[in-house]
Amino acid sequence: MKVPETVFVNRATVFVVEDDYNLVHGIRDILELHNYQVLTAMNGIEGLQVLRTCETLPDIIVSDIMMPGMNGYEFLEEVRKDMRWAAIPFIFLTARGEKADVRAGKSMGVDDYMVKPFNAEDLLIVIDARLKRRKELDKIHSTEIGTVKQNILTILNHEFRTPLTYLVAYADMLNQDTQALSFDELNIFLHAINVGAERMRRLIENFILLVELETGEGKKNFDQRKKLLDDPKALVNALNSIAEKAQGLAEVKHITLRIEPLSEPLPEVIADIEYLKIALYRLVDNSIKFTTLPNTVIKLSVYTSDSGELCFSVLDQGRGIPANELQAIFEMFYQVDRSTFEDQGAGAGLSIVKKIAQLHKGHVSVQSEVGQGSCFTLRLPPSDH
Repeated sequence: MKVPETVFVNRATVFVVEDDYNLVHGIRDILELHNYQVLTAMNGIEGLQVLRTCETLPDIIVSDIMMPGMNGYEFLEEVRKDMRWAAIPFIFLTARGEKADVRAGKSMGVDDYMVKPFNAEDLLIVIDARLKRRKELDKIHSTEIGTVKQNILTILNHEFRTPLTYLVAYADMLNQDTQALSFDELNIFLHAINVGAERMRRLIENFILLVELETGEGKKNFDQRKKLLDDPKALVNALNSIAEKAQGLAEVKHITLRIEPLSEPLPEVIADIEYLKIALYRLVDNSIKFTTLPNTVIKLSVYTSDSGELCFSVLDQGRGIPANELQAIFEMFYQVDRSTFEDQGAGAGLSIVKKIAQLHKGHVSVQSEVGQGSCFTLRLPPSDH
């Protein structure tokens, strides 16, 4: 191999897995000359042992395909199974240039190919490019994680602190001298404690549900509980139970919940009725929260769309949503103009609705006009049984 004049300044670690003794040492010499740290193994079995025992994981893996004991394909498969190693860029070295080999590797998640014999500078360029891309992705991931952390800190600082203040402050006052308190004062204190406890309960439930939906547990629950819903009465009963559950919140704000009568046959759908109730309740709760005018109506309806979908809609007369924020409201922890309105809640409700809709292979949408109100619609595809 001819050593190129191009100098790459790196301290990244490259793991070379190759059964050709002369080639593996030649690659190591070139990489070390260009300031890379190098780990080596002679086949996939040795490669896994190195990954399990090395103090610091490699930044990139360069592996031959045809090796004794465990070939490159098998080695790649084992690497991708382990979450510690799954994100490490993986390059195949192969004496074969057939498209079938390339397709086989890429279908398994390999990042690039180098066909032997190869030019040393080409190998360096490919390794450098893959490492740069890995850094870019890590930076994007870190930014996303930072945003989530900031949102969580904001919620912990405000949303959890407020109900905790209610609970601690009023409980402390009750502990001081209950004999000196009148019946009405006791009722006020107990009501305040109840308000704080209820708000805390709702926040915790939302967080637990989000974790469930984000980690795959939601998919397991859905697969276990889903069934064919072919009785319109069951859907009406679901709406009635949701309206009954939300009635107390609506009455406090002098809002009427109205379930529109069915006017047509409904399509059969495959659904998890428990998750469906959770999603619909979050939509109703959201409409109540953002409706500030008294003596208004929130309409709940179920109908068939022109394309045959089963649709649930919640129409309110709330403050509405600006057009530029209509898509963002379904993202986790997002609230419309939180700093202006200081709304209660973590901004998790609509994100939960979106994730439940996706489990059902459906979607949720909104039409809204500032000052006029909003209409949220949850759409489920008809069953193809």
